[in-house]
Amino acid sequence: MPERLSAREALALLADPGSFRELPSPAGRSRPDGPLGWQGYDASRARAAARTGEEESVVCGTASVDGTRAVLIAFEFGFLGGSLGERTGDRLEAAYTHARAHRLPVVPLIATGGSRMQEGMLALTQLQRVARQSALTREAGLPQIAVLRDPTTGGGWATLGAGADIVLALPGAQVGFAGSRVRPPDADPAAYTAEAQVAAGSADAIVEPAELKGVLGRWLRLLAGHGTGAAAGVRPGGRGPGITSDEGGPAVTPGGSGPGVAPAPVPGALGRGGLPGSGWEAVEGARAAGRPRAHAYLDAYFGDRLPISGDRCGGTDADGMLCGFGERDGRTVAYAAQTGTATRPAGYRTAARLIRLADRLGIPVLTLVDTPGAANDAEAERQGAGAAIAEVFGAVAAARVPVTTLVIGEGGSGGALALAAPGNTWATPDSYFSVIAPELAAAILKRRPEEVRPTADQLRIRPQDLVELGVVRGIVDRGDRPRP
Repeated sequence: MPERLSAREALALLADPGSFRELPSPAGRSRPDGPLGWQGYDASRARAAARTGEEESVVCGTASVDGTRAVLIAFEFGFLGGSLGERTGDRLEAAYTHARAHRLPVVPLIATGGSRMQEGMLALTQLQRVARQSALTREAGLPQIAVLRDPTTGGGWATLGAGADIVLALPGAQVGFAGSRVRPPDADPAAYTAEAQVAAGSADAIVEPAELKGVLGRWLRLLAGHGTGAAAGVRPGGRGPGITSDEGGPAVTPGGSGPGVAPAPVPGALGRGGLPGSGWEAVEGARAAGRPRAHAYLDAYFGDRLPISGDRCGGTDADGMLCGFGERDGRTVAYAAQTGTATRPAGYRTAARLIRLADRLGIPVLTLVDTPGAANDAEAERQGAGAAIAEVFGAVAAARVPVTTLVIGEGGSGGALALAAPGNTWATPDSYFSVIAPELAAAILKRRPEEVRPTADQLRIRPQDLVELGVVRGIVDRGDRPRP
């Protein structure tokens, strides 16, 4: 069992020295032994207060974390197991209201066993209050970053934890909807851990306590600091200033309606400069083992970046889809990048989650297309491949922030097109985009193997073909400047 920090110790671990200011507590409700008249409840509360020095199971306040202000909500597990009751709900509601009034992100530091039995259903319904406050905060375009301490179970996990935009967890923390005393006797305890939740796509990362302040500070700067699209004037429902290329020329948004995200610079390893002479040459270039992949582009484009992980539906696709937020020229850009493999359903759902979050926070999006196509095995179908791809199509279509796409390798059919921004897609010289792979097209047309290469020419899949057809806006060469 990991060391359990008190609420004040957790706050001290994260807050810049002298920056924490506790929010005033709402007026308490005075009913003997609580709303149910539970005999001995007042005595239990008094013992908890004497033991912890707290009046309730949460401590709420504002603080700077590595220079970025936020509302921090720290649970005190020593106070009746960090359980939620009516007074807890009052404090949580007040904290979220303060965050919205002052345009601050919310950071719950969770350590709770669930709802307070001594208050019955009135305690359980506090989860509805919490969910409402979280929803209002999402609508206000403010990020919520949860930190899962030990334990994080019950309604606290199902609202403040799993409902956050970014979910960080301390190693070894017990995390799960079912607490340790209410699980089936034969349940595998390893399934109820922070590590298991990350593996299942329900949390983004495990962070060591010594590194938590730095990681949380980076997240707050990316999502709520001056580098965000909202701070730069890009807000849901409108277009604002975006990111420009190194040469200072404006990038474009879908439909050419204004500035947006510059296509990623081409890593120097590309170096060919020339364009493919045939369709099959384009395919060979895109499939070349030595060409740069998504990691190279992201490393070249961003000075700092942090990944998100998981589709929040039980899956991850770490090998096929890289999603997260990075900093470019002092501003935040979200990215969703395929890695050259067949993309799994969890990868598409993670990308859709990323795009929707960026749209809500007013952060422009860069997508990198590189896949032979969506995974088409039986397991992918069982995992809902079609619905997952539809989510990405829908997220891109509905985005109100600029979305820019760069095709950096293979553009295989609808599995690639889902990630492409209509009217704002660019291509590198060693890429292709096709309705279907040339080999599969020849097979469908019942052509002989030697006819695959001319079929590639017929499909017109070279970057220059795509420009002529109006499918992409231009080709990004090693000078980093889009060219028509």
